[in-house]
Amino acid sequence: MSSNPSTGVTTAFLFPGQGGFDGEALRRAKERHPQIGRVFERLDAVTEELYARRISEVLFGERKADLRDLLDNDPWASQVAIYGAGLAAYEILAAQGATPDVLAGHSLGEITALVAAGAFSVEDGVRIVAQRVAVIERQGGVDGRMVALAASAERTRKLLELVDEPLLAVATENHDEQTVVSGPAKILDRVVAIAGQLDVGAIEIDTPFPFHTPALAPAAPEFAAYVRKLDQHPLNRPVYSPILQRYYEPGDVLADLLAEHFTRPVRFAAAVRHLRESGAEVFVEAGGRAALSKLVAKVTDGSEVRSLPTLALTGGRLALDGTLEALREAGLAAPERGGLAELLAPSVPSDVFAAYWSERGHMVLELVRTELDAFRKSAEAERAEPEPAVEAAPAAPSASSASEPRPEEYDRERLFDELRTLYAEALEYPEDVFEDEVQLEAELGVDSVKQVELLSRVSSRYGLPPRESGFRLATYNTMGKITDFVLQQMNDQGAHAPASATG
Repeated sequence: MSSNPSTGVTTAFLFPGQGGFDGEALRRAKERHPQIGRVFERLDAVTEELYARRISEVLFGERKADLRDLLDNDPWASQVAIYGAGLAAYEILAAQGATPDVLAGHSLGEITALVAAGAFSVEDGVRIVAQRVAVIERQGGVDGRMVALAASAERTRKLLELVDEPLLAVATENHDEQTVVSGPAKILDRVVAIAGQLDVGAIEIDTPFPFHTPALAPAAPEFAAYVRKLDQHPLNRPVYSPILQRYYEPGDVLADLLAEHFTRPVRFAAAVRHLRESGAEVFVEAGGRAALSKLVAKVTDGSEVRSLPTLALTGGRLALDGTLEALREAGLAAPERGGLAELLAPSVPSDVFAAYWSERGHMVLELVRTELDAFRKSAEAERAEPEPAVEAAPAAPSASSASEPRPEEYDRERLFDELRTLYAEALEYPEDVFEDEVQLEAELGVDSVKQVELLSRVSSRYGLPPRESGFRLATYNTMGKITDFVLQQMNDQGAHAPASATG
């Protein structure tokens, strides 16, 4: 997969950073979308290990947690909540067949984007977010704040020159009329006072610490050393970095680049403009509060770009509902259950059909158009000049089919090797990582959508019957379990394996 799609970008998914959490919207969405519960179950295992608390209990317990409450009492929980909400929104969108051409994140959101693209496991993503907090706390918490000024980046820099403080920095360039400044708390008080005299509005950002400031330079090496110990996987989707102002490349050491985030600014407006110039017409914010979708609207004002929020409340309604409707109308998400899905595959789970339609829907439609056109021409020819049916002679068995092994002769070891080759080629992984017990998602970062696609490819190649309605993808989460499943299906159906599993 190309890491730099210079053309063909239509849809971009954006992951929010500081402030990107709406507890009430997340609660409402959880009632209707099981992906949220599944994502946070995986986060729970790590937060219980690190903090002896389950993040789900903090966010979905009897007491409703809002962002301000988390910041005041559990700084780590505020960061994990933002990360988890972004991943949950992404999983919901993917289950509905919405497929982005590129991912991008705002500050903390870049970690979410990289995890969504398969660079790290969901669990290691939590560890990275937690370590980001821990190394800053070990530096004494860095007594600082972040303030958004209603001014351009150029004007803000001139304002900071008046203060002349080396630890002050432009942290984020959101759009032409909003720039975020990061630095020591007392110095920022002076900045806000000067801004007031110049009639420049100032709003404090909801964040536990200042980010993107030279004050964090001492924390970066320890953070990088920690992340280097985690498994880094190839990206399965392009990820554009507003901090680096480029796409992540296969040779990048993500630990070092993520450490640079501590001190480098987020040039979000420039990133949106770049993606727009690459062809992006739809920006979907995968996460809470609709902050990024509003920023995109500001940056692209006057264009036909659509900017869609998800886990936010607009007019008392969950924004996710309207966004899914808009994506379906634009042909960027699978038909809603009860429509085409109900007609074609009534027994297939919604998320499986959505994933299939996202990857193969265009092929199905093209096949139908081709078949209909051929049928029309055939019908017209028959009406014009009917021809007598000619009985075809029975075909002689081919040498390859005669030599094909019977199902009971097709041993597990050979099947495992073929499946391992198929998965390795499709994912561009070395074959030796696919051991019998290795977990596809937890250890190799292969998300559920990609697993559905691969299993569909396997089913087609080996002539397996349609999966039963009770089929659960999570049951077959290792290479060994998939091999046993395929072998059992082949034996039950008396299916013949192909001559080559990689052809």
